Amino acid sequence: MPDDAAAARAAAEEESAFAHPPVEPEATAAYGDHPDQVVDFYAPRGVETPAPLVVVLHGGAWRAPYDRRHITPFAGHLARRGFAVANVEYRRGGVLPAQGGDGPVAGRWPDTFDDVAAALDALPGLARAALPQADPRRTVLTGHSAGGHLALWAAARHILPADAPWRTARPAALRGVVALAPIADFAVAQKLEVCGNAAVQLLGGYDKFEDRRPYADPSLLLPTGIATTVVQGRTDLVVPQAVAEAYAQAAEKAGEMVGLTLLADVGHFPLIDPAADACAVAAEEIAQLAW
Repeated sequence: MPDDAAAARAAAEEESAFAHPPVEPEATAAYGDHPDQVVDFYAPRGVETPAPLVVVLHGGAWRAPYDRRHITPFAGHLARRGFAVANVEYRRGGVLPAQGGDGPVAGRWPDTFDDVAAALDALPGLARAALPQADPRRTVLTGHSAGGHLALWAAARHILPADAPWRTARPAALRGVVALAPIADFAVAQKLEVCGNAAVQLLGGYDKFEDRRPYADPSLLLPTGIATTVVQGRTDLVVPQAVAEAYAQAAEKAGEMVGLTLLADVGHFPLIDPAADACAVAAEEIAQLAW
C-alpha cells in the first residue's frame, strides 16, 4: 500500500490533470453508427501545414465514466505544439451486476477492439475530409493508460492470430507509437490488480482471460517492426512501473528495441497534464517520431 505522502501526491496530480476545462475540437466525424464511434479533430497551431497527425486514445480503464473529454486538454496542448490531432472515442464497459458489483466493468468484448480497429482504418479518409491541415502519411499513435494499451494493440494488428477479425495484412502506416503509462502486459497487470483488475474484465473474466490474451495483450504481440516508445512515471500508483518494464523486456526477448523513458517523481496523470513538465516530455517523444 502507498504511504500517506505518496497517496496525497498522486491525488494532487490527478486533481491538476482534471482541473483544465475541456478543449473543443474544430471538427467531429463519425466512423460508425454508435454515439461513441466518433473522432474529434484539432487543427495545428503556428506551423506550416500539412502537419503530422497525432492520434490520441484516452484512458480510464476502458470504463464508461471516462470518455474522451478528460484528455481534450492534452489534445489541445499537442495542437498548440503544431500537431494535427485526432482524439478517438470508443465503446467502453458498462454496469455488469452479474459480476457482483454495481460499478462499471472495464471494456466490452469485442466492441472496444472493433471500434479502435474501425477508427484507425477510417482515420486517413476522415482526416482528409475534416482536417485538411493534417498529413496522415506522418501519423503517430499515442494513448494514456488503457489508451496506451489500445495504441500498442492497434500497432500490432498485423501480427494478431490468423483468426482475429482485426488482423491486417501489413503493418499500419505509422511513424511510431508513444504509449503513456500503458497497461501493456496483462499478466503483470493481473498480478498487481491494476485498476481493479481491469484487464481481466476487458477480456470477459477469469474464465476467458488466458484464451483471449493472445488477441489483446501487447506483450504477446511482438515484434511489431514499428518504432515504439513507452513513457512511464516512476511513482505511478495506478499503472506501476513494473508493467512498462515487463513490456519492454518482452519486446527485447522478441528481438525488438522499445524505448522506455522513466520519469522520476512522476505519477500517472502528469503525462497528460499540460501544466506538468512530464507532459512536455511526452510531447517531445511524439515530436521525435513525427517530424
